[in-house]
Amino acid sequence: MENTLKTLYNNKICKDLQKKFRYKNIHQIPKLVKITINRGLGEAANNKQVLEKSMNEIAAITGQKPKITKSKKAIAGFKIRENIAIGLVVTLRRDKMYDFLNKLINLALPRIRDFRGISYKTFDGRGNYNLGLKEQIIFPEIKYDNVDKIRGLDITIVTTAKNDEEGLTLLKEFGMPFM
Repeated sequence: MENTLKTLYNNKICKDLQKKFRYKNIHQIPKLVKITINRGLGEAANNKQVLEKSMNEIAAITGQKPKITKSKKAIAGFKIRENIAIGLVVTLRRDKMYDFLNKLINLALPRIRDFRGISYKTFDGRGNYNLGLKEQIIFPEIKYDNVDKIRGLDITIVTTAKNDEEGLTLLKEFGMPFM
């Protein structure tokens, strides 16, 4: 079964972007490269169960086991020693990337309380988009009863777009609900 967003990109979005930006070569057309999901867990230094629960949540959301990120140096003010697990990261590519984006656009974002759209101002100047979510319970895989604490996560959508306008147009074509 082929992914719906991937099919949409190949059949419609490529042609629309090529027409709008007047690309001469099909390789100039912006495309998605990867989606990175990150969660910082400073409290995991003291409580290992936090790390396990977060790993299970992110694995359920993305369908892929997260990689544990460790502290590079000790910071006494944050009570963190060197090489302690303080975060999780998952990089999605190809079909899993399109599946996650579809789930994010059509299921998760509409479940945000008082949702009017996401800001278009968090592009990085090179066509990549960053999105911070305040709670993980907007994803249908997470059951509210099993959540011990509401934790957010950061999502980075990396594209081959040369600038923010191209990146914004690409994500709008995918159906990203910008304000």
